[in-house]
Amino acid sequence: MHPVPHFISLHDLSPATLAQLILRAGELKQMQQQGEIYEPLKNRTLAMVFEKASTRTRVSFEAAMTQLGGHAIFLSPQDTQLGRGEPLEDAARVLSRMVDAVMVRTFSHSGLQRFAEFSDVPVINALTDTLHPCQLLADMQTFQELRGAIAGKTVAWIGDGNNMCNSYIEAALQFNFNLKIATPKGYEPNVNLVTAALRARPGSVTLSHSPQEAVSNADLVSTDVWASMGQESQRQQRLLDFKGYMVDEALMTLANPEALFLHCLPAHRGEEVSHGLMACDNTAIWQQAGNRLHTQKALLEYLLVLAA
Repeated sequence: MHPVPHFISLHDLSPATLAQLILRAGELKQMQQQGEIYEPLKNRTLAMVFEKASTRTRVSFEAAMTQLGGHAIFLSPQDTQLGRGEPLEDAARVLSRMVDAVMVRTFSHSGLQRFAEFSDVPVINALTDTLHPCQLLADMQTFQELRGAIAGKTVAWIGDGNNMCNSYIEAALQFNFNLKIATPKGYEPNVNLVTAALRARPGSVTLSHSPQEAVSNADLVSTDVWASMGQESQRQQRLLDFKGYMVDEALMTLANPEALFLHCLPAHRGEEVSHGLMACDNTAIWQQAGNRLHTQKALLEYLLVLAA
């Protein structure tokens, strides 16, 4: 029996497949802009399971399914028995008998992996506390559209070693760029991911506590909020710990002149990013946000049509 293709991590797809997804996202974007109707997922249904709230993830996946001719069902914790303690494996068995794919945005990465293990249809990681691979697809498309191939380039991650940082570590291997990470002490990214990356390609990832060192000669600079969902109680302490880690116009002068700035949003102006940088010409965050739609259309097409 053909194994079910899931997208839990960037490592679930080969570098060649990921590169093709980015190209396909560009084609689908152009088709949409030209008003071309393309409905390969007609009569297909995506279940969208949300334990964490979202703007971009919900709208992009729901719009993607509509534009591809399918249908999406939004399920909050109040809409399913998961919110009342139904085992993940039971929910996976049931949902996968009714829908064609399941998108999950949740806290526990191991829980998502367990859900996928018992699902008979593709499961997509729309964010866990460990990884956010769908966002990285949009980031890679945005860089490619504006600056060309990212292979061999230098990317700087400034701030928290969170799920976005972890996914950038995976992306460094899968898209063949060098990643320089600067975090405050105690906020480093997942040590297992860093170790695996360095074992696979020595020098692919470097860690420091200096934003200036990380941004130096970078082609892409990215950051995220300092307190993610579920960390609200830590917010005041984090504001103190992350002092000096704001990405602003002065820090960007250390990067290459054509360096792009990306942020997965929502942004807290005056904290992790300055007001001025959000409006600079080398800031591509709105194009980045819009590209969530197109990369996810390419991903859904791949999982439900090409890899089926």
